[in-house]
Amino acid sequence: MRVVIAEDTALLREGLAGLLEDAGHDVVARVGDAEALLAVVAEHDPDLAVVDVRMPPTYEDEGLSAAVEIRTRHQRTAVLVLSQHIENRHVVDLVGAGGFGYLLKDRVLEVDEFLESAERVARGGSALDPEVVRQLLAPRGDDPLAGLTPREREVLSLMAEGKTNVGIARQLWVTEKTVETHVGSILGKLGLPQSDDAHRRVLAVLAFLRAAV
Repeated sequence: MRVVIAEDTALLREGLAGLLEDAGHDVVARVGDAEALLAVVAEHDPDLAVVDVRMPPTYEDEGLSAAVEIRTRHQRTAVLVLSQHIENRHVVDLVGAGGFGYLLKDRVLEVDEFLESAERVARGGSALDPEVVRQLLAPRGDDPLAGLTPREREVLSLMAEGKTNVGIARQLWVTEKTVETHVGSILGKLGLPQSDDAHRRVLAVLAFLRAAV
């Protein structure tokens, strides 16, 4: 996997590069701002861009704006966004396009999980931090998820993170068959099509949420 990293903090930038290189991946460029990121993506055509949300010059949402441009102009390049804060703008649309992930920076400390998420995103899948998912699925005045049981909401959250039925079963300490039953019930209650593909399931959930906003 060929990777570019955009992070304005040099220590974290080098740390990310070290983790990815130790896992056998090729870090082809390391930059500190969104403008340089777009330039190196155009130059190297990487499999994955690891991007900080807040970078110079304004330290607002440069990373997410760059992610939108990358996924529009360089569709072969997946984007994994890292942030200390949750910024929901663009997230639903980016996940809907595939090849996108959003993790809080604390997640990098869980090295195996970070690498698994990066590789899944590079393959065209999705990886959303549980806190991001909680915000996306938070009850609203007219809650589209009101018909779900607490356990079904929990399973739906894990689906939206991009986890497979096997991954959900391991996390919840239940059988895969039990998860399949919950997933079928969730999709039925939400009027969504059945699918065994993890990314399709995320797309279905997020398409429903987009329509309900």
